[in-house]
Amino acid sequence: MSQPNKRKPWRMLSVAIAAVLAISVLAACTKQAEESKVKDEPKDNSKVVVTYKGGTITENEFNRAISMVKFLSPEYESVISSEPMREQVAKQEVLYKLLVAKADDKAKEQGSKNGNEQFEQYKKSLGDAKFKASLSEQKLTEQDVKDYFIRIMTVISSETNKVTDDQLKQEFEKNKDQFTTATVRHVLINFQDPKTKKERKKEDALKLAKEVKAKLDGGADFATIAKKYSEDPGSASNGGLYENASVAQWVPAFKEAAEKQPINKIGEPVETEYGYHIIKVESRNEPTFDKLKDNEKEALKSKLVGESVQNFMTQDLPKLDLKINLPKVPATQEKSGTPSGTGSTTAPGGTTSGTSDTKAGTTKDGATTEGK
Repeated sequence: MSQPNKRKPWRMLSVAIAAVLAISVLAACTKQAEESKVKDEPKDNSKVVVTYKGGTITENEFNRAISMVKFLSPEYESVISSEPMREQVAKQEVLYKLLVAKADDKAKEQGSKNGNEQFEQYKKSLGDAKFKASLSEQKLTEQDVKDYFIRIMTVISSETNKVTDDQLKQEFEKNKDQFTTATVRHVLINFQDPKTKKERKKEDALKLAKEVKAKLDGGADFATIAKKYSEDPGSASNGGLYENASVAQWVPAFKEAAEKQPINKIGEPVETEYGYHIIKVESRNEPTFDKLKDNEKEALKSKLVGESVQNFMTQDLPKLDLKINLPKVPATQEKSGTPSGTGSTTAPGGTTSGTSDTKAGTTKDGATTEGK
């Protein structure tokens, strides 16, 4: 079963404050080819709109970054004209420049290879016609997009290469529950009667739960009892079973029971926002660091990389005497609102979570927590 937060280390770096770690990668631009490309580019004589210790961002560079956001994440078209968003894009440009400059030759080589692969995958996913139309609409070139992916992947490679085994082990210990799985059976007595749709008093729900537990303590078959009494549509028909499930996905009280309740012992009713659960933990697997799979280690590494980039954005950038003087947006282009379904912004091409979230209350799984 896939683990929560299982993100590949190239999943995203951020517009809002943190992490862009995105998709995987093939072909490589040689260092020589990149040098010749730079020499052939026309000189950028546009005015400087951002200054910081060690460098500048020009208006052309900034406008290209804005176009890249629109190209890779059209859903942000409605907010990209807002001053906070434009300022965030400008800060992101500074972040990229500084971190790419700090990257060693190995990271640059990896970034070039991975960036080219990611570019080809993205281009293929859009289809040739849509890709060209989107480029034209945003006044970008194919090389602009390729360079953007290479730059992101160079930053990701550089930061990933810095992660040590000791850091990974410490991160694992802090997030061990993300990798713990358990097989549990449960009976849910809801705070709302599913037949009448009327609310139940807590004491009435608890009384029913204790009656069910008494039957189980008396030797009744758990699966049979769950099918008869459980009010969790997600598991009742399956005898109340959740098999080899990640404990991290469950609401806190249910999660705690799955982690700590003695194996094959029917616990006292556990209260959650849904009602009272009578839980039996049939098995539990708590992996050790040396037993982690490669993709699970990559998930931990990805988290550390995201935190490293976020720390750089929030702690280091403010020390660089950053001055931002962006061009005003014409009134006709100003738009308001936020992208549907989001409460914050993420970097182009990426997501905030890396998974498709299921929210409590919309799922039929009585044990599921918000942000599964």
